[in-house]
Amino acid sequence: MDLRLNRVDYIQVGVTSQKTMRLLPPLGKKATQKVAIADHDGILTCFGIKKGEAVPVFKTLPGQKIARMDLGGAAGTPQEKIFVCSGSQVRGFTKKGKQFLTFEANLTESINAMHVSGADLFVCASYIYNHYCDCKDQDYYLSGDKINDITCLSNENLTHLVPVLACQDRVLRVLQRSELAYDIEVPGPPSVLELYKDQGEEILFGTTDGKIGLVEIGELSAATKWEIDNDKKKGGILCIDNYDIIGDGVNDILVGRDDGTVEVYGFDSSNEPTLRFEHVLSESVTSIQGGCVGKESYDEVLTATYTGWVTGLTTEPQKAEAGPGDEVRMSKETQSKVEALRAELEQLQVKVLQGREQYQQTSQSSTAVSAVPVFSINDKFTLCQDDASYSLTLEVQTAIDNLLLQSDVPIDLLDVDKNSAVVSFSECDSEPNGNFLLATYRCQANTTRIELKVRSIEGQYGTLQAYITPRLQPKTCQVRQYQIKPLSLHQRTHSIDQERPMNRLSLVGQFSFAEIHSWVVFCLPEVPEKTPAGESITFYFHNTFLGTQLEATYCKGEGHFKSDNISTISILSDVLSKEATKKKINLNISYEISDDSVSHTLNMIHPKLEYQLLLARKVQLIDALKELQVHEGNADFLIPEYRNILDESANLLEEYKKQPAHLERLYGMITDLFIDKFKFKGQNVKTKVSSLLEILDNYDLNSLLDFFNEA
Repeated sequence: MDLRLNRVDYIQVGVTSQKTMRLLPPLGKKATQKVAIADHDGILTCFGIKKGEAVPVFKTLPGQKIARMDLGGAAGTPQEKIFVCSGSQVRGFTKKGKQFLTFEANLTESINAMHVSGADLFVCASYIYNHYCDCKDQDYYLSGDKINDITCLSNENLTHLVPVLACQDRVLRVLQRSELAYDIEVPGPPSVLELYKDQGEEILFGTTDGKIGLVEIGELSAATKWEIDNDKKKGGILCIDNYDIIGDGVNDILVGRDDGTVEVYGFDSSNEPTLRFEHVLSESVTSIQGGCVGKESYDEVLTATYTGWVTGLTTEPQKAEAGPGDEVRMSKETQSKVEALRAELEQLQVKVLQGREQYQQTSQSSTAVSAVPVFSINDKFTLCQDDASYSLTLEVQTAIDNLLLQSDVPIDLLDVDKNSAVVSFSECDSEPNGNFLLATYRCQANTTRIELKVRSIEGQYGTLQAYITPRLQPKTCQVRQYQIKPLSLHQRTHSIDQERPMNRLSLVGQFSFAEIHSWVVFCLPEVPEKTPAGESITFYFHNTFLGTQLEATYCKGEGHFKSDNISTISILSDVLSKEATKKKINLNISYEISDDSVSHTLNMIHPKLEYQLLLARKVQLIDALKELQVHEGNADFLIPEYRNILDESANLLEEYKKQPAHLERLYGMITDLFIDKFKFKGQNVKTKVSSLLEILDNYDLNSLLDFFNEA
């Protein structure tokens, strides 16, 4: 980490979407660049910086929310025309603010990704990709899953433009005209694409689970150059740019994440990316650009955040160091800046007082009507692969006062380091009205972003509701709902191990392809809501908690499910038959159960269970060992194992606190496995569950396997 950058805040606009801020090309070699940024109020603002102040170049009138921005222009000329999309409309502006294009794409859904190259315009809306040349329709493609971003390769080696789509099903799709040329599997759902060095065949991608990679796109296939894992559990990637900020002649990679982290990756001598700089902003970074903005000859990383702050991290030194007794002389420029800020602050305080008085008067009047203040929420509910928990992130444009969580299914709340809110739980009566969780988070002042972690139990499905109340007058609250699915801990994967012992579930009945697809969407996360094209479809999943797997293949009139975990098959069978009954559809259900799969699943649970039992045992010993240590004055007389427990006590307690019900969950899974194994044989073994729990309390894998075989 040898790069030093200093933070400067420039301007605040409205709430922004991903990739809606760009730097216009510079006029001279080291000249400052103008900034164009678009927000949810539909306003496109272009400004430059003079003497540290933002000077507007132009500002458009409010309108529909702007979802994306790109720069374009004729091939071979500076790319300084600004294109923005809102709804299904694309508009073009010159760098002076004159509108020269209004193009209606006539799509049923809003455009969420766009790329401009010369006379070619590429737009995507949910599952649909369209290519226009000179505003005339050229190509069309229907993707198998939601399209998150698009970019386009154009260089001498490639005979034509090559569009690349980032799709939610962990795939980059490379198109040729209106056909799929091939696809590239990536380690997570890709959220953003960026060309590496404007001309070339290499594309940078970022995923929603925080991984970054570089792929080289060929005519017939692609090669992954490198990938950076997200070991430190930082946020998902929202924006990427490449720019030589270090000044070593090699383009560095600038990354913005949804937890507010800004990173700069440089390249070492072996051409591997290494982290050179990191800075954390208080809200998600929606756009990032490298260039020269504040002062000529000083490069900087420019970021735009969710609430519309444009912030620069500049190479220009900001602080003057002073020793004891030294005087720091302020330049006239800084003095006038401070005076201007003081005057502005006084004006704002007067305005606030006037506003308060006015509100008090109107609130007491009998004719005044109270208007509900509208505020936007940016929320994300995703399954984290590493610890098999759901991460719920909520970001509001003003400070959050409190958050109430309510769930009609049993879920565990896990500890999150970044979360400083105070949580309190209320008693719930779960039986009559199915209320299993009521938790209130009271946030500290100026908290605009809150992150929570919850873990669900497979087989128990329902809704998690979040009631968000910001610090606004009059008090208002918005409710967001998140579905917890029957197989909620499963995640989509590209392939599975076919060698494992598998249990099979087959369904045959008078149902359509769309009906069985809607049932699978109801059961499993990460399945596209739109019915897939074609006659049949296969999806692969793995269980993030246990590592077991599931294959689902279905078409009109029949469905086949294979899994190495009997409990997964049991849950699917119950839920699918319930859904079919609701539609009054008769199902013919058949099973093939493999006895080997039970011992295989128990062997997969074994290391996790052993680790948790050992952790619980160590935590139980900590208090007694500490007492002995105090009594004896030191811990030298203890055996090394106990000394180690004392040394590690803080970490052990922290880990135990983070996973409050981990052991209970594992016991629950083994109990379900036991009941499900005999359920398929037509036996009810619920009376033997107490004997099973006794064996688990004195856990030994062989005696557990024997109990399963003998019962």
